[in-house]
Amino acid sequence: MPESTGPTTLKKPAGDPFEAAERKQVADVVAERIERLIIDGILKVGEALPSERRLCEKLGTSRTALREGLRVLRGLGIIDTQHGRGSYVARLSADRDMTPLMHLFNSQPRTLYDLLEVRAILESEAARLAAQRGTPADFLLIRRRYEELQSLQEQGEGVTLEEHARADHAFHRAINDASHNPVLVHTLQSLSDLMLSSVLASVSNLYHRPAHKRVLDRHHERIYRALIDRDSDKAYRVACEHINSLRDTFLEIEQEEQRLVRASMRLGADR
Repeated sequence: MPESTGPTTLKKPAGDPFEAAERKQVADVVAERIERLIIDGILKVGEALPSERRLCEKLGTSRTALREGLRVLRGLGIIDTQHGRGSYVARLSADRDMTPLMHLFNSQPRTLYDLLEVRAILESEAARLAAQRGTPADFLLIRRRYEELQSLQEQGEGVTLEEHARADHAFHRAINDASHNPVLVHTLQSLSDLMLSSVLASVSNLYHRPAHKRVLDRHHERIYRALIDRDSDKAYRVACEHINSLRDTFLEIEQEEQRLVRASMRLGADR
C-alpha cells in the first residue's frame, strides 16, 4: 500500500461557478467606479478613456478586472470601443433625441430666446455652485479656459468666429463642471450642441459691433472674478445678467433689422 504524502489539496474544477461569480462581482465594482467618474464629470462624453495602466492605478484594480468592468459598460452602452481608436465615453443622450432639437433650432430662429431662458436659469445656478464648491483643480481649468478666450480676443484677425465660439463655450462649460452637481452638469452637456449654436450666434452677431462686444467681454471678466473671489451671489447675478443681456441685445438687433426693412419698403414705394 503506497505511503500517504499528506492531505490531498482539492482543486476547483474548470468553470467553477463560484469563481465566475467572484469575477462578475469585481467587474461590477470596477464598472460602478468608472460610472462614478462619468457622473462626476471627470470622464466626459466623447472623450477617450485614459490608458489601461492609468485607469488601473486610479481605480486600484488589475487589468483583468478593468477589462471585465469595461465589458459590462459596453454592454450597457455607456462605453464605446472603436477599433484602432480605443474606448470612449458614449453619448448618453440618444442622437434621435438631439436631432429634432437641432432641427427646430436651425429652422426656427425664435427658439434662440427659449434656449437663452434655459441658459439663464441653469448657468447662473451652475456659477453659484461653482463659486461654493469649486476645487483648486476646477479653478485652474476655469482660469485656463478664460485665458484661452482672452488670447483669441487679443489675436484679432486670423481667428475664425467658430474658434471664438468654441473658446467661449469651453469657458462656460468649465464653470458648469465646477458646480459638482452631476444632474446639472449632464443636463447642460446634453444641450451642448444647442448651447454651442447659441454662442456662435452671439459671436456672429456681436463681435462686429464694438459696443456690444465690450459688454460681452466685461461680463466674462466679471463672472471670472466672482468665481475666483468665491462670491457665489455675485457669480449667480452676473451669469444671469450675462445671458439676459444677450437676449435683450438680440431683440434689439432684430427690431433694428425690422426698422431697416420697413424703411426700405417705404423708400421703394416712394419711387
